[in-house]
Amino acid sequence: MPMELKMIIHKIKILLVDDHEVVRNGMRQMLGSASDIEVTGEAETAEQALRLAKEQDFNVALIDINLPDMHGLELLKQLRKARPMLAVLVLSMYSESIYALRAYKFGASGYLTKNSTAETMVAGIRKVAAGGRYVSAAMAEKLAGMIDGVSLGAHEFLSDRELEVLKMIAAGESLVQIGKALHLSASTVTTYRTRILGKMGLKNNAELTRYAFENGLLE
Repeated sequence: MPMELKMIIHKIKILLVDDHEVVRNGMRQMLGSASDIEVTGEAETAEQALRLAKEQDFNVALIDINLPDMHGLELLKQLRKARPMLAVLVLSMYSESIYALRAYKFGASGYLTKNSTAETMVAGIRKVAAGGRYVSAAMAEKLAGMIDGVSLGAHEFLSDRELEVLKMIAAGESLVQIGKALHLSASTVTTYRTRILGKMGLKNNAELTRYAFENGLLE
């Protein structure tokens, strides 16, 4: 009994945030193989996640980038403000090259892609729950390159909203479609496009699309 009680006390409590039930079910099953990890809260939206984080005690929050009511990076910032001791692990369909540096900048303890193995996810959760940071070998090399003065991709200097507009333009969406999706006027989207091209030193949508394809932004 004392040993069983000890195991319960030391379980890592997970808040799982993803708007797709199938993904949450799959994650729960994957993490079920680890006896020291337990999903004790689930949320479909950022609003639900923030409420649960304030009402319950969690060790790690696993959050998706794409949520229906708020961008995952904004949720990350709000979680860090509401629960400074909560480790936040971003779990996304997007490669590290798109959002990882931004996530670390806003206080994420780690970044994992959804195609990561169960072993990788468990290892990442255990590390951040213990107070560390989970960084993949590829991202560690990129961070080392930053220290050594290796230049970043041009998209790293865009704001979060500019990056979203870039991805949508590169995916072939019209300015009107982008405006509706982001609740912006077409003229505002046009302003974002002009700003993006200027920051990245590109001339037109064709160059922007080629850049997005070559840098793994179209996923």
